[in-house]
Amino acid sequence: MPYLSFSEQTIADFSDKNIDSLYSRGFLFTRVGKGHMYQTRSVRVDLSKFELSSENRRVLKKTEELLLKTTPLPHPAYDWHIHKMGHDFYKTKFGEKTFTANKLKELMTEEKNNFNLLLSYTVIPAQAGIQTTVDLDSHFRGDDNRGSVGYCICFETPELLHYCYPFYDIRDSGSAIPNIGLGMMLRAIIWSKEQGKKYVYLGSASRPSDTYKLQFAGVQWWDGARWSSNIEFLKSNLKIKNLHNFPF
Repeated sequence: MPYLSFSEQTIADFSDKNIDSLYSRGFLFTRVGKGHMYQTRSVRVDLSKFELSSENRRVLKKTEELLLKTTPLPHPAYDWHIHKMGHDFYKTKFGEKTFTANKLKELMTEEKNNFNLLLSYTVIPAQAGIQTTVDLDSHFRGDDNRGSVGYCICFETPELLHYCYPFYDIRDSGSAIPNIGLGMMLRAIIWSKEQGKKYVYLGSASRPSDTYKLQFAGVQWWDGARWSSNIEFLKSNLKIKNLHNFPF
């Protein structure tokens, strides 16, 4: 998968203040190596402006069985089934060499990378009271014995969450839970707002398939110099232009 990059750097200052500042200028952490960041057409949700739309509520309803659990990285009780699920997901979606099982395991088990949080999604039977965001925070406690159907490798500071590498069980969950990908992302946004964070970063917008990231209230994108809320302009350009030909 090609990535649009305005510039790159490797940082040595890992303070929250420095990292928050770099993210605010369109930089994102990568999987290349410790401290490596690239500046791109970053997409973020300003949580002070985020509210559930009718479409968001529809996705929550369709994925009401999903519960979110957070685990710090490196993972304290890692299991090989996690990277197998991730490798199968990326191989099916994007090709065999997109994301190796070894690289996925490294990101979740070793100190020499940029990611410090794993979101795990488990399934419970649908029940009353877990259908909107009102009481979701009290239910964000997965039961490890139930088995997880999806994960996202993330980076967080008190101010931000970078929702970076999501994957889920395509064989089972892809058909059993419609909209699972959006359901996972939406729950991460809700959780971040409830934790008092300011922004959720959703990666870059560089190809037509990235428009799904633009459906949230408060969404913004980095145009190379500033944050823009002109979402229709971005959508129209993503649909008609190759990422290497963008003028911004």
